[in-house]
Amino acid sequence: MDNPFKKIFGGGAIFGKSGEDSAVGIDIGSSAIKVVEIKRRHGRAVLETYGSVSLGPYAGLEIGRLTNLPPEKISEALKEVMKEANVSSASVGLAIPVQASLIFTIALPPGIKDADIPAVVPNEARKYIPVPISEVSLDYFTLPERQESYEEANNPDRVTGAPHKEVLAVAIQKDSINKYHSIVAGSALAASFFEIEIFSSVRSNLEHELSLVLIIDFGASRTKLTLVEFGVVKAYHTINRGGAEITESISRSLSINFEEAENMKKEFGLFDNPNEKSLADIIRVHVDYMFSEANSVLLGYERKYGQTISKVILTGGGALLKGIKEVASSSFRAEIEIGRPFNKLESPEFLGKVLEATGPEFAVAIGLALRKLQGVR
Repeated sequence: MDNPFKKIFGGGAIFGKSGEDSAVGIDIGSSAIKVVEIKRRHGRAVLETYGSVSLGPYAGLEIGRLTNLPPEKISEALKEVMKEANVSSASVGLAIPVQASLIFTIALPPGIKDADIPAVVPNEARKYIPVPISEVSLDYFTLPERQESYEEANNPDRVTGAPHKEVLAVAIQKDSINKYHSIVAGSALAASFFEIEIFSSVRSNLEHELSLVLIIDFGASRTKLTLVEFGVVKAYHTINRGGAEITESISRSLSINFEEAENMKKEFGLFDNPNEKSLADIIRVHVDYMFSEANSVLLGYERKYGQTISKVILTGGGALLKGIKEVASSSFRAEIEIGRPFNKLESPEFLGKVLEATGPEFAVAIGLALRKLQGVR
């Protein structure tokens, strides 16, 4: 296999183009697989088909359960959803989950020349990577230089001199890359690139925001926080709590099985359930914890860079939880928005409400497909 990292980021660049006219994005999560196929027509990205399959039954578990399936089982599920959704293209882009990667920001020495950055980054990255660097694929993106805030410029104690350059570095375990190659091969598909899921989510959820935005991606096993400015990822944090843990908590607290707890969570969410008045409180404990963690991350960023967010975008399956937007509005001093990634695509008008209701779940798959049609909104 030639340079695997170039396969992850398309020619070595996280935001590279591929310019194809048909594109399939595949998001393999811990509880489900989501697939989206789009095509380019008259300069627009048009939705062809989409579908999802729960992975729990492939592990002998209930729908919504977290799984750790071997590649051959995932290939089996992937082939099934591709067939059911009637996907026509075998050339796909796949998401790499954040748990298989390490994302961090490196402050480079003052005055470093651009030509010297490729040699410096691997040495600096060793400080952040807990395994031998030979076991990971490493890439980076040089962040635009940040302008001094008014407070920084007028701080008499600030250190003057050459500004620090920063790079966003990404390390991915080679074993994980090999696993996804096995899944693709077992599904009779061809992967044109791999991409870490948060970059796909950013692409599908953002429009033309010029200020700092927080994207909260509620997954089944974890919640991902991504700070984005001018379309560039500035910081990233993971909260090791997700939708499956909320369902488990409901199941234990109300002495009901997982499937019943999952259905109850989806039906009522944070709204009152007349039959189980404690349901909203059980869910609220987890949501409050997630939002508290997010606010801690925001406070740290504000202290370091003097910047505050203007908007919070909720995405991922957990963004569909009833009442979560209202709770977010009381937790953050910013505009709150539920992600609508299907708005990036042209689709039949009669599907509008369905796509809006399911959109956050397909954000990563849509972002992957859009990358293959780079330049199409």
